[in-house]
Amino acid sequence: MILNTKNIFIALLLFITINYSTLKAQELNCRIQINTSQIQGTNKSVFETLQKALLEFLNNRNWTSHVYGVEERIECSFLLNISKQISVDDFEGSLQITSNRPAYNSGYSSPMLNIKDEKIRFRYAEGETLEFNEASHNELTALFAYYIYIVIGFDYDSFSLLGGTEFFQKAEKIVSNAQSSPYSGWKAFESRRNRYWLTENLLNQTYAPIREYSYTYHRKGLDIMSKNVSDGRTNIATGVNVLLKVHRQKANSYLMQLFFDAKADEIIKILKQAPTSESMRAFNVLKEVNPANATKYQSIVKKN
Repeated sequence: MILNTKNIFIALLLFITINYSTLKAQELNCRIQINTSQIQGTNKSVFETLQKALLEFLNNRNWTSHVYGVEERIECSFLLNISKQISVDDFEGSLQITSNRPAYNSGYSSPMLNIKDEKIRFRYAEGETLEFNEASHNELTALFAYYIYIVIGFDYDSFSLLGGTEFFQKAEKIVSNAQSSPYSGWKAFESRRNRYWLTENLLNQTYAPIREYSYTYHRKGLDIMSKNVSDGRTNIATGVNVLLKVHRQKANSYLMQLFFDAKADEIIKILKQAPTSESMRAFNVLKEVNPANATKYQSIVKKN
């Protein structure tokens, strides 16, 4: 059989296009869990369709213009706890978001983000298609898109200096579009620890050293420890000094809290093995910049 050259070319082009689009869409490997244990006597099928719709929304959309391999996808998890059904399509609850990043040349995965949005509210009708438009506001898709950009931004910050700025700006745009939303979490006056203040902190130069330390911590710390544990650990231990200026200017900032919510336990494990002089200096900084975990940090200097 003689094959038409033009048809072969078109088929090949179509194959490449489909696979390229699929590859681009593989930026995230997100898991979504919905807990409805607090809701009694309601149609639970709506939550099954919501979970499926959210899973497709998170994992199948192109969130960046970059090409990802399967092994490069960002690992993240969303736990949606629905505590109240106000009406047939109106829900209230909380959202827990976590993400991880692999350390270079190892099987270890480092926690990047661990944040809980304590009070969210949204509308969803069973079978509804989830669509997100950067120029408008839909509470449910805006909420998840916002945290996806935060997850991606944190990841990019760990690979290049202030590399997540582009994505934090996208999250900021979502906040701007949400200023007329009747739901909480988007406005400056509502709380000092909400979606508005997270993007404000991330794009505020006062807090830039926290983001810069994330780069030092991961690229100059964790990523070189497979070859040189001592140098990587030293860079993590001495790098915390940049956080002092931030803390003394703006104590107890939201961004500082989020960093240590994810990293405190890991830092302790790493610095427990440091030389006494190095661990002591790091301990003195850590207990000042993150007093909430000061007692836990004592184990850094208590050698076995």
